[in-house]
Amino acid sequence: MRARSRVRFGASLAAAAVLASVLMPTTTATATARRSAPRTAVLDGRRLLETKLRLDRGDPRLKRSVRGLTKRADAWIDQGPWTVVDKPKPAPGGDVHDYLSQAPYWWPTRIPTADNPWGCPYEQRDGQRNPEVDTGTDRQDVEKVFDSAYDLTLAWYYTGKKRYAEKAASVLRTWFLDPATKMNPNLDHAQFIPCKYEGRAIGVIDFSQSYTSVVDAIAILGTGAPGWSKNDRSAMEKWNKEFLGWLVDSDFGKQESAAQNNHGTFYDMQVAALAYATGDTALARRTVLDARARRIDPQIAGDGSQPQELARTRSWHYSTFDLVAYTRLAAIGRRVGVDLWSHQGPDGQSLFKAVDYLLPAATGAAKWPHPELEFHRFAASDVVHAAADAGDPAARKAVPELETPPGGDLWALRPAAEQLDSIAG
Repeated sequence: MRARSRVRFGASLAAAAVLASVLMPTTTATATARRSAPRTAVLDGRRLLETKLRLDRGDPRLKRSVRGLTKRADAWIDQGPWTVVDKPKPAPGGDVHDYLSQAPYWWPTRIPTADNPWGCPYEQRDGQRNPEVDTGTDRQDVEKVFDSAYDLTLAWYYTGKKRYAEKAASVLRTWFLDPATKMNPNLDHAQFIPCKYEGRAIGVIDFSQSYTSVVDAIAILGTGAPGWSKNDRSAMEKWNKEFLGWLVDSDFGKQESAAQNNHGTFYDMQVAALAYATGDTALARRTVLDARARRIDPQIAGDGSQPQELARTRSWHYSTFDLVAYTRLAAIGRRVGVDLWSHQGPDGQSLFKAVDYLLPAATGAAKWPHPELEFHRFAASDVVHAAADAGDPAARKAVPELETPPGGDLWALRPAAEQLDSIAG
């Protein structure tokens, strides 16, 4: 995941549309995309359109950012598409269309044998990722689906080059839509633990931490991308509605909803985005509104710290990670008329305070004072950008001091916080 530089709103949407009609032809799918603001859930579609128009007028800073974006998109062109049916062994139950992943922080305690091929029983080592979770399951492939679809779609939107859209469409159809290769819309077997659990509610985060980027990519492709048909749009909306139903109604979904750390925050963010994208604005709005007393008040302390995340061996990672979910949820709130940034809890809890708590370490002014196995200063860059854009004076002052993440700063092209360090779980 990655960071991006800031960009302010330009002309109004009406002015942007007029300018677009002058600058660009009206007969191509690309022209349609340039004139239409995508109905994105996390990203602001109007802001994307205004950024596109600035790019078309030759903004040199945006041109540099686009070069970084297309470099990533080009790297995906010859990869994939990936499918859930390719794993060596099916998920418990035998359906190859069911998604399967393994708990990242659980390790075998014995040497595998013919009678005990997994090396059971497994034990937990918090923050220490077991490398075997990246082989034999769908975890790595689904991350490639999420990242490639997003990068390729944004590259198409800003350049108009159809190869990017066509590749993104192929990736999405293969994983989600084609009958022979599609994934069933559930996470019944996510983050299983060999010889212990066939799946766990905690595995919902395999999707919730990144799938909202796919939701936005689908909205952007829907503005007229070559290779992404009306049937594709309808089938993807159907899949998302079924997946949202599973999230809301399944036992695993309900358990994840009750989580009182980053898992609960990401769950809300995913539900709100899917609800908005599939037309259930009431559910999206209710989810964001409830997050004030249900998430912010109990999860953020009066000084801005996040006690549940500070208790982890990777406290910096999880503090920034949780704020990725919060800032993206706040962005969805704007789509449904809720200002989550302005909320203050009974002890002064707020998203602004939570971001400000990170600023000394994010800018390099002070050492992070809590346990962290692998500190990356750049992990906070996106959430600081988000707070700065939302009006936080301290965050605005900190932006020039942020560390650029690997792959460059692309905030100007997609101003929504993402997880910037690589650990998952």
